[in-house]
Amino acid sequence: MATKKKAAARTSAARQNAAGNGGETRQQATAKTGVLTTAQGIPVADNQNSLRGYSRGPTLLEDFILREKITHFDHERIPERIVHARGSAAHGYFELTKPLSKYTTAKFLTEKGRIPVFCRFSTVAGGAGSVDTPRDVRGFAVKFYTQEGNFDLVGNNLPVFAIQDAMKFPDFIHAVKMEPDRGFPQAASAHDTFWDFVSLSPETLHMVLWAMSDRGIPRSLRMIEGFGIHSFRLVNAKGESTFVKFHWRPKLGLQSTLWDEAVKLQGADNDFHRRDLFEAIDSGAFPEWEFAVQLFTEEEAEKFPFDHLDPTKLVPEELVPLQIVGRMVLDRNPDNHFAENEQVAFCPANMVPGIDFSNDPLLQGRLFSYLDTQLSRLGGPNFTQIPINAPKCPFGHHQRDAHMQMQVPKGRVAYEPASLDKDGSAPNGRETASGFRSFAESAPDDGRKGRARAASFADHYSQPRMFWRSQTAVEQAHIASAIVFELSKVDDDPVRERTVSQLRNIDEELATRVANGLGMDAMPAAAPAAAPTLDLPTSKAITLIPKMKPTLEGRCVGILVADGSDAKAVAAIRQAAEAAGAQVKLVAPKRFVALKGGKPRKTDGQLAGTPSVLFDAVACVLTPDAAKMLAAEAAALDWFRDAFGHLKAIAACGGTRAHILPAAGIEPDQGVVDTGEVDRFIKLAKTRQWAREPNLRTLP
Repeated sequence: MATKKKAAARTSAARQNAAGNGGETRQQATAKTGVLTTAQGIPVADNQNSLRGYSRGPTLLEDFILREKITHFDHERIPERIVHARGSAAHGYFELTKPLSKYTTAKFLTEKGRIPVFCRFSTVAGGAGSVDTPRDVRGFAVKFYTQEGNFDLVGNNLPVFAIQDAMKFPDFIHAVKMEPDRGFPQAASAHDTFWDFVSLSPETLHMVLWAMSDRGIPRSLRMIEGFGIHSFRLVNAKGESTFVKFHWRPKLGLQSTLWDEAVKLQGADNDFHRRDLFEAIDSGAFPEWEFAVQLFTEEEAEKFPFDHLDPTKLVPEELVPLQIVGRMVLDRNPDNHFAENEQVAFCPANMVPGIDFSNDPLLQGRLFSYLDTQLSRLGGPNFTQIPINAPKCPFGHHQRDAHMQMQVPKGRVAYEPASLDKDGSAPNGRETASGFRSFAESAPDDGRKGRARAASFADHYSQPRMFWRSQTAVEQAHIASAIVFELSKVDDDPVRERTVSQLRNIDEELATRVANGLGMDAMPAAAPAAAPTLDLPTSKAITLIPKMKPTLEGRCVGILVADGSDAKAVAAIRQAAEAAGAQVKLVAPKRFVALKGGKPRKTDGQLAGTPSVLFDAVACVLTPDAAKMLAAEAAALDWFRDAFGHLKAIAACGGTRAHILPAAGIEPDQGVVDTGEVDRFIKLAKTRQWAREPNLRTLP
């Protein structure tokens, strides 16, 4: 009898947690859970998929469930952005270097020259007052002020997204945001609701692995890649279409922090990334990115072992190589943080002739969501008149009145066709043959509208497996460690178990390392997979450490000094570091210091408030007496202990070696050199001392 009851319970659970065509979890209502409805009380039959013309087709405007859900979500915050609230921005220019005339009519991609841009970087989960350095995705949005109107490329520093359909965006963000009953954690994904959603939504796993990698904790906004995420279309003069993915690649290369370093940076400087970007531009060290594209045809896309319309998938560079076609330089800070950074309104629907959308279901929903959000955040439909949002090309339209109208339209005609503006005194524009045209895509013969996720979206594990197996051993250790840390903050045991069961489908070694790191007694069974998991070729392009440039450009070296320090030794390190492209800052026990033979001078920071986490490498020039004194100073011990623990190069003077390092428990290795070995120090300072890490911490 008991066996029959258990079997019935399993059958009931299976019905309640069925899988859709794309492997998405489809939880069915029970008497206990109740029925999901719209705000009007209308029962919802499918809360996982938007309504499309056909399974891989465009999203339909008649989808009132999607529009209600997104509209309410868009207006949950006033006036702060719901996501990407914490941002830093700068002005600059885009320069086309390789015209794409064969593929598009968009002038900024076919005519060489420079056009102005405004770029905004941001975290996702935290509010506007949160910190810069949590483990999080970074927004990477660029507004191109083209001759044909504004084009917004609204992407992230990761090439994939967490969900396949815009219908799930409110759910995903609600899960990662502060838990609503307690209002914490702020700007963090290490909590129950996020991992509950992840464990029930295997489509999230690819982006989650990227976020758990070193890319989730970047050293600087100047050292992150940018991705348009979605497939877009380029359309040429003949009306022919080519799919395109957009990429930004930083000139300074990639650079990350260590987790412990990121945590301490939050305490040392809440504005670390914002300050770094501002000071770099202010000093003339203008950040630069290459602009690259991946181009492929419909026929080529059909041969991919994944669906490129699925935003949780990337197109490996080994499969479709990148072509560098331009560059972006940020050379001017905003004049006013609120007027520009806070009031800028990005929208993927800001499109110019020669570029068009794909049927990516996440992109389709974003086309509605961003515009809808601006209506409440910026007070109404006239936000396009705010200077930072206004086009820099001639424009004319028949939009009138509404809240915050700042222009004074003239004439009696605000419509077309019209004949009453005979003298042309108030021209408001007419259609043009060179205007925006949507690509004439053919629908499949058997196309039927409905809420059905394409079966080609069902493979949730092959690309996460590719990502994991592509990483270096160091990066794999960091990913496993990050997942262990995050899941250690989860109180609900079934959530941890479900997550590990999902990880088993990606890679057994990864799942085992996470389970061992959590101290799990037994491995849960692998979660059912909706589609076979493929062993795709690995990709060097998606690693981070190999893409770190051995350079001091854009980096900062800290030199610890005290009264009586040798000015010549300080100057030698400074000159060598600056010649290598680094910024150099002096730190001392007090804000003023008198070097040997010199007068008191102002330093760049006081030791107690300027920890070594702010620097990429550190050096010290101290007298024996000063070193002996600082050996009893906790801030000095932490200065060296953190630098060593964060795998940074250290140039240590004799007094430091004799007194401070032993007091800090540091056994010097190859990454610790004498202060006089300037050339060797500079070489080591250009990278991290990765060989040191296994001796310092236990990684899963």
